[in-house]
Amino acid sequence: MTLWKSFRYWLEVGSVRLLAAIIPRLPRPVVFHLGHGVGSLATRLDRHGSKVALSNLEAAFGDQYSANERQHIVRQSYQQFAGTMIDLFWSPRLNEKNFRQLIEFEGFDHFESTVGRANPHIFACYHYGNFEILSLGCGWVGITPHIITQEFKNGALDPIFNQLRTRSGHRIIPRDGGIVRLYKALRRGGSVAILVDLALQLHQPTVAIDCFGLKTSVTFAHAWLAEKTGAPIVPVHAEPLPGGRCRIVLHPKLEIPTGATHQQVAQLCWDRFEPVVRRNPAPWMWMYKYWRYQPNGAARTYPGYARPSARFDALLAESAG
Repeated sequence: MTLWKSFRYWLEVGSVRLLAAIIPRLPRPVVFHLGHGVGSLATRLDRHGSKVALSNLEAAFGDQYSANERQHIVRQSYQQFAGTMIDLFWSPRLNEKNFRQLIEFEGFDHFESTVGRANPHIFACYHYGNFEILSLGCGWVGITPHIITQEFKNGALDPIFNQLRTRSGHRIIPRDGGIVRLYKALRRGGSVAILVDLALQLHQPTVAIDCFGLKTSVTFAHAWLAEKTGAPIVPVHAEPLPGGRCRIVLHPKLEIPTGATHQQVAQLCWDRFEPVVRRNPAPWMWMYKYWRYQPNGAARTYPGYARPSARFDALLAESAG
């Protein structure tokens, strides 16, 4: 490691520890407005990410939104993401006794009667709304799945974030061999949660689905786990509410037809979520590159960063077959 990188990593850890010490001391209204302010600033500073977000919105919605409306949605998206991360640092102020001041649930009773928090299940989660508080809130009502998190390049940051994310009972699983570990957790009667809305590189296990009428490559880990263990898949997302509160929405479990392929299951899962984004697009993480590959002869316009790929065309042909 170079001297500069060593210093930068040390500075990152020090800054994160400082935030973790200061933010829980702030009143809730200050934290809420801080997230909005940081998000607005990030919209201006992160020109590349803002360009990606605008391109995504135009590709997904066409001319449904004007240029000014797309700019407004992008700013709200940054504000949501900034608020989500700041709330993670503020979350030590929450516990099993007071969390309902910030969090409410929708669909919990139906989930309890059809699946049951104590039974094996697979949560399919999305980068929508306050997904960090979603995880913590589920833990405080007795839903404590095993989760895989993305490790930081600066490995010294992982223990800090993992400690925040596991306060309500979740168990973090390393990414290496993670799917096998999730499988074993389900076989032992546990539950798991997987983020399913990220576009994967084609060297990773992936299937192609329709997303806003555009093709993208996503994980089928949830489909594979359901096939191998029989555990139901339950889509779940966090709906933002006024004042920085949130509603955790537990959708009905997927009804998977007999013989459904992994691609079909992944598509069923996304089809539960897309109407949520269409109703209120701002809370989704639009600055992410959801459509990395542009199919040959595509009738729709893809984001500017999308590139042709023979491997992606082959994946589409495989899905169609």
